[in-house]
Amino acid sequence: MADQLRIAVPNKGQLAEPASAMLREAGYRQRKDSRDLVLVDPDNDAEFFFLRPKDIAVYVGEGILQVGITGRDMLLDSGAPVDEVLPLGFGGSTFRFAARGGSTMTVEDLQGKRIATSFEGLLERYLAERGIDARIIHLDGAVESSIRLGVADAVADVVSTGTTLRNAGLELFGDPILTSEAVVIRQKGAEDNPKIEQLLRRLHGVLVARDYVMMDYDVHAEKLDDAVALTPGMEGPTVSPLHREGWVAVRAMVLRSSAQQIMDDLWQLGARAILVTDIYACRL
Repeated sequence: MADQLRIAVPNKGQLAEPASAMLREAGYRQRKDSRDLVLVDPDNDAEFFFLRPKDIAVYVGEGILQVGITGRDMLLDSGAPVDEVLPLGFGGSTFRFAARGGSTMTVEDLQGKRIATSFEGLLERYLAERGIDARIIHLDGAVESSIRLGVADAVADVVSTGTTLRNAGLELFGDPILTSEAVVIRQKGAEDNPKIEQLLRRLHGVLVARDYVMMDYDVHAEKLDDAVALTPGMEGPTVSPLHREGWVAVRAMVLRSSAQQIMDDLWQLGARAILVTDIYACRL
């Protein structure tokens, strides 16, 4: 169908499975076979294209596909005319410089040096902004070997834990060039599209559901203000009278990461029957 929403999804790498998992949680059909390159979701009037993560920004920027999921590092490296519209909270990494261990190199020392990277566009802009004239050596992968083999004096690479670089005898230096994560992108200047807005609402709902839980508890009415201060909720908690005189039932969303401490604090206030349940989806 001509009006189907065309969505680009990473076909491999660390972004692929988390992206598909989030789309499934958002109610979209996803492929069962990793060899499938296209999948039609007629229930949501959407079509998914599974592409190399580095190519996704180009397809979206050209308007071939209307929306995509890729890494912030890859979208900036591409230079494509796209906007980041929603960070997704997975695929976190940093883009960092590294050199031979013990070299004590600084970013200023890169002047006139050779730097190996798979992210030529991103590095080129970073160096230009700082007036550093260095030779960029473009490699498609395994840049950590370039120093040992004499191709480069330093590398600029995407780092999750840094283990690969350390195992190659390299040491990080300088501040991170970029902090990256998976993001939703769309073409710059594209017209409003209700289906894209629906996709973004659904994905935002998944993010909130992952970060929050629903907390229910009973508390004496005299302690209600103190309890509500601990559980303010999104737009205020729901408070209902209990059959037990002088007591109320309270329901509120709280951060998952704080739930245990909030339960302890509520217990100290005298709250009882404190329950926590997962949220599977929401619209706020």
